[in-house]
Amino acid sequence: MSSFRRSIAVAALCVLQSTAWAQSWPSKPVKVIVPFTPGSATDIMARTVSDKLSNQIGQPVVVENRPGAGGTIGEAVVAKSDPDGYTVLVHSSSYTVTPSTYRNLSFDTLRDLTGITPLGLLPNVLVIAPSKGIRSVKELVAAARAKPGAMNAATIGVGSATHLNAERFRLGAGIDVVSVPFKGTPEALTEVMTGRVDYYFCPVNAALPFLKDGKLLGLAVGSTRRSVALPDLKTTLEEGIPNSDYNFWVGMFAPSKTPREAIARLYGETVKALHAPEVREKLARLGAEPMEYDPERFNAYIRNEIAANAVLVKAAGIKAQ
Repeated sequence: MSSFRRSIAVAALCVLQSTAWAQSWPSKPVKVIVPFTPGSATDIMARTVSDKLSNQIGQPVVVENRPGAGGTIGEAVVAKSDPDGYTVLVHSSSYTVTPSTYRNLSFDTLRDLTGITPLGLLPNVLVIAPSKGIRSVKELVAAARAKPGAMNAATIGVGSATHLNAERFRLGAGIDVVSVPFKGTPEALTEVMTGRVDYYFCPVNAALPFLKDGKLLGLAVGSTRRSVALPDLKTTLEEGIPNSDYNFWVGMFAPSKTPREAIARLYGETVKALHAPEVREKLARLGAEPMEYDPERFNAYIRNEIAANAVLVKAAGIKAQ
């Protein structure tokens, strides 16, 4: 058989396989890997969308938490899984930081994984215990400048979205603050509420209940624009801290060799779920805001953010793990 005929045969086989996949999927449960602890912002959003997806496709969509190492443990699981549309990753924007903060990974973020779509934008809110007696960003910055290195900020590990938001704020404000990593948001919030840790750029959904009952005080929102859930709270940019904004998003990914038809089907079903009134309502209660990108636009956004975060990591002096 000539090379031309072989190419035609291979192409025809790929088309047949893709068509067969599209007709048979889903024939078994779909696994959603979340690389953070249960109850985290990423986990809650993943479960909200997965419940609706399960109803739509007629198969269980099972969330499995694989926390640790800044999300790279869960990333590796998906990067090395079969590219068949049955294993996906739901990760936060820290996905675009790990290439700069972790050495010797067993996978390559751009080579081995591909974006499907964002699930939403979830602003961080700068929270502090009322017992600290600090009532504004201006007072916080003044306190930090008065005692360089004495204040600390909670994060969810090196390179996490909470860490990057805190670092952008630190650099923009020109303050010396110690980063204190925790396994998850619940642990970080406990330490902030007790006053053992000074402040935390917390995902808005996790902070809302404590803000409402007065256990925490919100000083500002860490994203580029104000949060729909906290419309009266200014951004750190509006509070006069330059280049302090960081956009915390949550998105869905798959192994890069997943067939285009699989990516298209996963994208279509996920967007359908995101547009369902009950899902929109639940995400809105979490403080999540729409971020509607198709796979092509999402992957372009990811590439740009990886490059931008590499610059930030260097400027902040964050050492690779």
